[in-house]
Amino acid sequence: MSDLLAARSQMAVSLAFHIVFAVVGIGMPVLMVVAEWRYLKTGEKLFLELAKRWSKGTAVMFAVGAVSGTILSFELGLLWPRFMKFAGAIIGMPFSLEGFAFFVEAIFLGVYLYGWNRISPRAHLVAGMLVAISGCLSGIFVVIANAWMNSPTGFALVSGQLVNIDPLAAMANPAAFSQTLHMTLAAYAATGLAVAGIHAALLLRNPANAFHRRALTVALLVGGPAAILQPFSGDLSARFVARYQPVKLAAAEGHFETARSVPLLIGGWPDMAERTTRYALRIPYGLSLLAFGDPHAEVKGLEQVPPEDWPHVPTVHLAFQIMVGLGIYLALVSLWAAVLAWRKRDLVGNRLLLRALVVATPLGFVAIEAGWLVTEVGRQPWIIHGVLRTADAVTPMPGLVVPFAAFTLLYVALAAAVVWLLRRQISQSPDVAEIGSALPQATPGA
Repeated sequence: MSDLLAARSQMAVSLAFHIVFAVVGIGMPVLMVVAEWRYLKTGEKLFLELAKRWSKGTAVMFAVGAVSGTILSFELGLLWPRFMKFAGAIIGMPFSLEGFAFFVEAIFLGVYLYGWNRISPRAHLVAGMLVAISGCLSGIFVVIANAWMNSPTGFALVSGQLVNIDPLAAMANPAAFSQTLHMTLAAYAATGLAVAGIHAALLLRNPANAFHRRALTVALLVGGPAAILQPFSGDLSARFVARYQPVKLAAAEGHFETARSVPLLIGGWPDMAERTTRYALRIPYGLSLLAFGDPHAEVKGLEQVPPEDWPHVPTVHLAFQIMVGLGIYLALVSLWAAVLAWRKRDLVGNRLLLRALVVATPLGFVAIEAGWLVTEVGRQPWIIHGVLRTADAVTPMPGLVVPFAAFTLLYVALAAAVVWLLRRQISQSPDVAEIGSALPQATPGA
């Protein structure tokens, strides 16, 4: 393994691990705040129990996320010193703001965890809301920095020197809005539907459990709307990529030759030797229409740049197909639940829906990981698109395979500890029957 590949692999593993905790850190505080708000409104103790349990889960995920995030911040400087030397003055502001949001989140999470019966209920709810807001802002600021790497602005290069640096213009780069919107919705959808899936699995065993019924309702209130809106934000992101990163779009779609009236490919596998994507289902005019709003628009192919400037096309194409497919599944399941709720049907009585939610439990996180593969691998060989190559940004220090192996083992140990803690938390859920429930056994598809 070359040092460049080891550095890229270590960064990939660190990001893949940290992003799960970052996403949960955005979504879980909203769940606990909604549960506490429902308790204050209804006086129902089960919502209070939900808020307390979800706050403990939030604390666990926040602690591990803080550890992995700290590792990532060191890796940026140690593995990619030339990137930080170039970009630090330009995008230092969103990183600083992310640190500020992180500390605000940590402070008010402490108030929330230890403030039960010590501050007024309204102040306690406000503390939870501040945790949710600062967690969301923390994620937004990090994604803004990544968006800048995809569409660098806020500076000029004169004779190889940076001049006219404008950090605010860098933060307002063309990719910022579409990426932050897409990622924030993904965080709420993945977290909400994962929690809904866990409680759906428990309701399949015991449909009369009132605690899991309340949890399912709150989780779907958070995750469902986000999952339904996600395809629309994905369309917005795709239009940005088509305009500013046509090579990434071509790799994601397995599109090799520049043409008009280009079909949308579903599935398939890119044949790099023949420069075609085989076995794909083709929707006529689909890519031209989705990318530019015109069924006859021209879509640039990979041929526009030399092959050495291509990303790894099979990886980007497969990851893109996985992300889109899973996103559509989550949106359809959420829409199904929304229709049943609008018709005032008992969601727990529909075992087919519960099974679909159980299947959805990990899929939001898989879709997020696939989406980041598209974002990061699709930008290669550039670490800053069109400005700085990844190979030119890596540290000259040799032996990078050693820290890569060490940190991978650390992440495995942390993941095992988190799974054990959360499983213990879930297994201790209260077994409370629904009031007045001689609830009938649900029938499939009812």
